[in-house]
Amino acid sequence: MAAPNPFEKQTSIPGVKHIIAVSSGKGGVGKSTVATNLAMALGKKSKVGLLDADIYGPSIPRMLGSLSQKPNINPETNQLEPITRYGIKLMSIGFLIEEGAAVVWRGPMLFKAMDQFLRDVNWGELDYLVVDLPPGTGDVQLTLAQKVPVAGAVLVSTPQNVALIDVKKAVDMFQRVNVPLLGMIENMAYMVNPVNGEKMQLFPKGEIDAYSASKNIPKLGEIPFNPSVGLACEAGIPIVEANSNGAEAQAFMAVADRIREILP
Repeated sequence: MAAPNPFEKQTSIPGVKHIIAVSSGKGGVGKSTVATNLAMALGKKSKVGLLDADIYGPSIPRMLGSLSQKPNINPETNQLEPITRYGIKLMSIGFLIEEGAAVVWRGPMLFKAMDQFLRDVNWGELDYLVVDLPPGTGDVQLTLAQKVPVAGAVLVSTPQNVALIDVKKAVDMFQRVNVPLLGMIENMAYMVNPVNGEKMQLFPKGEIDAYSASKNIPKLGEIPFNPSVGLACEAGIPIVEANSNGAEAQAFMAVADRIREILP
């Protein structure tokens, strides 16, 4: 007798066309910053939602300047109404607890929370639901893959091999759970010298390009490092909104255009 397939019970979210998982496998590479700005860039031409699935370390409320907002419950549907910011629909555990409060949950609680964020939020009609995953390859990632059909994963890495090591683990995980890999974003790929305009490497350039090619994972784009990107997120106005004509925002816009081509 064949073993049951845990992914047979996947059901789509009504009204949501594509679900995109943003993953790194490793913390500290700017994954949430990328997810936020990618959602903003997609939102310039499409209907977009952003789900902060990092239950233990939610950062989307601060990055989008919505820390003080609380979602309402629709009395007719008993669903949470997402917070809307810059035209993007948002949901995060950070809207439901104090910013400094720890979430001390085991696996079953994570499963329930993820299921509620996917099913009990009134996402409405969306072209893309971007899901900012936590670091690692654990409960939240597996719950997402089991519960809903994920259109594809976007992998985020910085240039050096110490970051690529964990991205490889994320690739292996997504392949095991049959989630397509949309491509890789190299974050903080370089910094432009303000004096002469030359590109400078902040990190030792590892094997990210060779690895992507060997796995047939498209390189969606390279995001340059600029302190203004982090400052914009701290201020709650992501760089795509704060400086839409800057090189960093334009890099995110180019990535969004590539994703639209892959997932029209």
